[in-house]
Amino acid sequence: MYTDTERCVRAVRSKDARFDGWFFTAVLTTGIYCRPSCPVVPPKAENMTFYPSAAACQQAGFRACKRCRPDTSPGSPEWNARADTVARAVRLIQDGVVDREGVPGLAGRLGYSARQIERQLLAELGAGPLALARAQRAQTARLLIETTGLPMADVAFAAGFSSIRAFNDTVREVFALSPSELRARGHRGTSGTSGTKGARGMSGTEPATTPGVISLRLPFRAPLTPDNLFGHLVATAVPGVEEWRDGAYRRTLSLPYGHGIVALAPRPDHIACRLSLTDPRDLTLAISGCRRMLDLDADPVAVDEQLRADPQLTPLVDKAPGRRVPRTVDAAEFAVRAVLGQQVSTAAARTHAARLVTAHGEPIEDPEGGLTHLFPSPEALAALDPEALALPRSRRTTLTTLVAALADGTLRLGPDSDWDRAREQLTALPGFGPWTVEVIAMRALGDPDAFLPTDLGMRRAAAGLGLPSTPAALTARAAAWRPWRAYAVQYLWATADHAINHLPV
Repeated sequence: MYTDTERCVRAVRSKDARFDGWFFTAVLTTGIYCRPSCPVVPPKAENMTFYPSAAACQQAGFRACKRCRPDTSPGSPEWNARADTVARAVRLIQDGVVDREGVPGLAGRLGYSARQIERQLLAELGAGPLALARAQRAQTARLLIETTGLPMADVAFAAGFSSIRAFNDTVREVFALSPSELRARGHRGTSGTSGTKGARGMSGTEPATTPGVISLRLPFRAPLTPDNLFGHLVATAVPGVEEWRDGAYRRTLSLPYGHGIVALAPRPDHIACRLSLTDPRDLTLAISGCRRMLDLDADPVAVDEQLRADPQLTPLVDKAPGRRVPRTVDAAEFAVRAVLGQQVSTAAARTHAARLVTAHGEPIEDPEGGLTHLFPSPEALAALDPEALALPRSRRTTLTTLVAALADGTLRLGPDSDWDRAREQLTALPGFGPWTVEVIAMRALGDPDAFLPTDLGMRRAAAGLGLPSTPAALTARAAAWRPWRAYAVQYLWATADHAINHLPV
């Protein structure tokens, strides 16, 4: 979009927040870059130039605006709607892979050379993997500086910087402030408030009151209907791993350097996020995982506009616009849970998962709630005794085969997955039919076009709306909903009076 100058100028002049994250405006006369919805008086059109990413702006020598804080914009929805190499690379960089494994590690995961990845990212984003990772580190550093009392040296290494000097230089270059000035400014912005003041209601920070806890605001593109999003997560929650407490969905997180607990609560213009991490170096991955789980980078206006074109869906969309697809923080975990949920009730699936967690999950402490374990990793589950599972024999075979493939790396599920390739691999496993494959594609891999025509709830909803209810006929009708069929599933499911569709109280 950033190449369409006229459209970008119109978005900037209208201060349209829907375009935040789609492109960035660099002002030639001031040397700063902004989000399209920046509250300041728009510059003249001839003084504006546009970039596809914050990293490209920084690489071109522009500094982040102190008013609109463009580095905190919602991520571009483009990268979650695609499964090509560039989109997979962006998702991995957002997860901190370059900081942990370097560019060779990123390229290796994608099956390309480092030079090929560099060339493709430069062509689409105007910045290579190192520049994109640097922008990510700067954003993580800003969060830690403003929301914690960590010493600056700890902030630097937790954000992924290799040296204090690189940390200081990057913060000064990106924000035109030293780290200590940035912290003082952040404290002035939150003193005397409840923590809801921020960058024009988009992505400010909420001050933590407990040592070791990081509180922040996760921005999203409006509208957002939280009912089915949080309702689904809570209704299917695994005891000990997930819970609803004090108006927030809470769960444990398995992370590269340790573990964490996150609490997520819906607010009118953001998601309140409270993170407790055993190692702050996991902050980047924890945030990206939470954003992915809640589908916060989606473009609901584009989705709803296309679905409204079907007269049978129009009333559903108008009643509760902005439905998101509830996803997961761990694709392998969800795949295991999808198998446990085959042809059983939601309550039975939770019971089976809870038994696995108690027997094989790593115990943790939760001073603020009732969480007790991390969900067991595929490596931990690879050693389980199939005879100890209270499942039909065929289901045991399905589960143990899946776990073995995940544990030995034959099957890799995550943000770097090629959706079509993953479907082929899952289909080749015993016991994996279309429903299981597609629900994993939708909720674990993030494919916005995943579709469940054989799902009983879908077929009932379709029949009730006058839509075709046989799988073949419903699939043919749904061709007009592409590439957003996963969102159509949410609207159809929402017609049922089920716990997954109600925000817990």
